[in-house]
Amino acid sequence: MAKNKIFKTLDEQIEILKSKGLVINDEQKAMEILFRENYFFISGYRHLFMRSYKDMQFVEGATFDELYAMFIFDRRLRNIMFKHILVIENNMKSIISYQLSKKYGFKEKDYLNPKNFTQDTLKTRQVHDVINKMKRQIRVNGAKHTATMHYINNYGYIPMWILVKVLSFGIISELYNILKTNEQIDIAEIYNIDPDTLSEYLNLLSNYRNLCAHEEVLYDHRTQRMIPDTKYHYLLAIDMTDDEYNYGKNDLFAVIIIMKQMLREEEFVQLINEIGYEIDILDGKIDSVPLNLILNKIGFPDNWREIKTL
Repeated sequence: MAKNKIFKTLDEQIEILKSKGLVINDEQKAMEILFRENYFFISGYRHLFMRSYKDMQFVEGATFDELYAMFIFDRRLRNIMFKHILVIENNMKSIISYQLSKKYGFKEKDYLNPKNFTQDTLKTRQVHDVINKMKRQIRVNGAKHTATMHYINNYGYIPMWILVKVLSFGIISELYNILKTNEQIDIAEIYNIDPDTLSEYLNLLSNYRNLCAHEEVLYDHRTQRMIPDTKYHYLLAIDMTDDEYNYGKNDLFAVIIIMKQMLREEEFVQLINEIGYEIDILDGKIDSVPLNLILNKIGFPDNWREIKTL
């Protein structure tokens, strides 16, 4: 049976880190950081600086400043990724709402008719689930947002292009999955990818979006599902193990590969430049662990920047 975790004072937290071999040059500053940021969150980065998972001792020379630098890097990385995922989220909301409104009308009783979606009997329950989620969002959030409230009060309905404002990216991802095949193809063709691949992309983006929004540890996150191999895996000559690419499948670099295909070129260049800037800052603050080891933990191959020009 696991031991109960008991409350530790700031002094005790510092002593635990020191007992594991972490160098703390300014204990007062370290205590202030732990008080403000939470020991649990900061210790989420300690594995990068450990000799091994079993040993649980820090590598020689590892410092609290390095640990905190990694924490700050991950926070900034989250903010960058979140900002750019929101661009794709907004694009998808706009495209799907346009397609459905153009074809099925602008009142929810028209565009939320089950006949408008896939008639695949295996997906009947899924169709009803998604429609019910959307109706619930109208009930729950309709009166909370200025735009939706305006339409309810003045017209008695909410058009699709307004409804998408209160839908989560997760629901948008599910909505794409229940569209009729020809509509899925029309949307996927905008990005020059096939519908099944777009479905995987939206699922993975939704997963990472929620992670970023809730301030969870990002750098070593892996999703259960993997994206299909792309030309970018091949062009970057990413290392393989048992015919499977080591990076860019279910990690943060997979999100970068998705964004290469779903952001406009200037948006993608900005994304890579922003990440590169933060990696360069991190490189100047960490000496005890090689940068490429940290990058590989994130899922980035050593030549990750080359994707910008491919």
